[in-house]
Amino acid sequence: MKTDTNNNLETPEKTPEIDLNHPELYINRELSLLAFHRRILEQSKDLNMPLLERLRFLCIACNNLDEFFEIRVAGLKQKVAAGSVQAGPDNLSPQEVLNRISTTAHDFIEEQYRIFNNELLPALEQEGICFLKRESWNKTQSKWVRDYFDNELQPILSPIGLDPAHPFPRILNKSLNFIVSLKGKDAFGRDSRMAVVQAPRSLPRIIKFPSDLSKQPYCFTFLSSILHAFVENLFPGMKITGCYQFRVTRNSDLFVDEEEIDDLLRALEGELLGRRYGDSVRLEVPDNCPDTMINFLLKQFKLTKQDLYQVNGPVNLNRLLPLADMVDCPELKYPSFTPGIPKIVGHNLFTSIRNGDILLHHPFQSFTPTIDFVRQAATDKNVLAIKQTLYRTGPDSVLVDALVEAAKSNKEVTVIIELRARFDEEANIRLANRLQEAGAHVVYGVVGYKTHAKMIMVVRREDGKLKRYVHLGTGNYHDRTARIYTDYGLLTCDPDIGEDVHTIFMQLTSLGRGTKLKKMLQSPFSLHSGIINGIEREAKNAQQGKDARIIVKVNGLTELKVIQALYRASIAGVKIDLIIRGICCLKPGVPGISENIHVRSIIGRFLEHTRCFYFLNSEESSEVFCASADWMERNLLKRVEECYPVTNTPELKKRVIEQGLELYLQDNTQAWVLDSKGEYSHITPLENEKAISAQQTLLQLLAEK
Repeated sequence: MKTDTNNNLETPEKTPEIDLNHPELYINRELSLLAFHRRILEQSKDLNMPLLERLRFLCIACNNLDEFFEIRVAGLKQKVAAGSVQAGPDNLSPQEVLNRISTTAHDFIEEQYRIFNNELLPALEQEGICFLKRESWNKTQSKWVRDYFDNELQPILSPIGLDPAHPFPRILNKSLNFIVSLKGKDAFGRDSRMAVVQAPRSLPRIIKFPSDLSKQPYCFTFLSSILHAFVENLFPGMKITGCYQFRVTRNSDLFVDEEEIDDLLRALEGELLGRRYGDSVRLEVPDNCPDTMINFLLKQFKLTKQDLYQVNGPVNLNRLLPLADMVDCPELKYPSFTPGIPKIVGHNLFTSIRNGDILLHHPFQSFTPTIDFVRQAATDKNVLAIKQTLYRTGPDSVLVDALVEAAKSNKEVTVIIELRARFDEEANIRLANRLQEAGAHVVYGVVGYKTHAKMIMVVRREDGKLKRYVHLGTGNYHDRTARIYTDYGLLTCDPDIGEDVHTIFMQLTSLGRGTKLKKMLQSPFSLHSGIINGIEREAKNAQQGKDARIIVKVNGLTELKVIQALYRASIAGVKIDLIIRGICCLKPGVPGISENIHVRSIIGRFLEHTRCFYFLNSEESSEVFCASADWMERNLLKRVEECYPVTNTPELKKRVIEQGLELYLQDNTQAWVLDSKGEYSHITPLENEKAISAQQTLLQLLAEK
């Protein structure tokens, strides 16, 4: 209280304004993504995990880091080159972010190779799986390797000596190469000091010895070891003074000026050819590579020492990923399981859907009903039209086979293919051509907005009227990733949702102003505001002394206005739990601001991919939504996304709350908790506390017994 000097009355002090734009309240997007990749890497150290699965996580972390450099680091470098100093909410300039990434990524890669050399290789050898270095080959093995070199490798190699007639070759993105130093003159009297050997992409990177050549059940060597051993055969009469692997990572983002193009497919086809030779962003070499070689390579690729990564082992650990499939040791892998199928799913899916909404939780429950939904529609004489969005679907999609069959059967088939699904552009172009040849209508969505929604609509004639059946998903229509990604899929014939889906398809294929949807939310129109309205309603309830609760499970949280709405709700007293697998720019637990917010990330056998959220509102009218969208700028403002309520069946709504949200909050074996400093820590069960794994529990509940 303070005293008014005019009338000596005490007046209440004003509550100081809380600055929700303060940089200390935000975690940098790129550094948060790098922290997620580090959590993946940490899985490879978990002694409770099957050994070959630990190796798989090491490879996944390596692959993720590659993409991080190809897209995120490349984008930052472009901003720096353009002179940009614009900072995000965390107030870090692009150059400051690059500096921090360099420090963190160097530590990351050093830890990768420490795990590989000191933990995984010895453990694999104990299980009869070994990698033989060339100096340890015995005579019989050396002869076999020599034969492999002569018959399989040498005939397809094209070593390039560097001289004025042979300039430094174009190096393919992430390809395996060797820089070789030489002495002596060749047949033409040339005194070349260096050469480059590019490893053929057509050969595997790990080679298995025949079983009769080793005492161990599984014995391998690296292609790089074979090339190192016999590199002198590529330069007869010359003396080899050094041979070192190297790998360059390039900018792999595609640029298409959408205001200038008139054919998106042809424009992308042209860009794809150049992706392999984008600007260099990272150079990897072995740690025994001499400085003269390193400086030469850095100059060729226009990189600096900050972009250099010297490694203790193969320059690409991701090449070990096929090993798990090459080794028949079930005890070293996750136990197999058969996904369950809900009892409501009968032989005729249209009858089953009319009997009630069907909610599928992949991979614990089978993706087959989704495939059968399209297959049955393709052959059903009463089905008149099928419409579907495709973002990522795989090269040999059974769903696409069904759509092709439907189109050939003279049904109206319309497919919205997102050609700009990163790293799937080439496959999607092939799909588009195949569907068009079959007679399907193929469109590429809306220029400037990626179509990320996951929707299928089937129009069927029943009792003289047209009826819509719909599938809505949180993940891609990809039968392979459906075995390893957690996702929800809803099958329904709700008339309002059917009309909403019809409206979204009309927006994507035709022209016209947007109309308000009846039940669903949609990006880029109503989803962003709908989320903020839901958060603000909980905040208002808390201020009025009512119970208020928010639980969110998404892959990323970066959108500033949503984060600030969550901060305000926390200040108002709303209890908020966020299950964010990857990027999270919000800082929980900050006194006076985010004390009521808790953030956790679940990293386990399956990639957490479900997007669902819960607003208490009141016990009688709580809301549960599933969506294709994360809470990120691109999803909420720059993409076409769908978000659907799970309201028709109380049992399904309860399932999402209990199994999709609350169970993950109970997980104390695969959860990582984010603190107010922006750091994650892995939690483990307390003494006498029951160990709970959400994924394992769902396998027990939903998979076939």
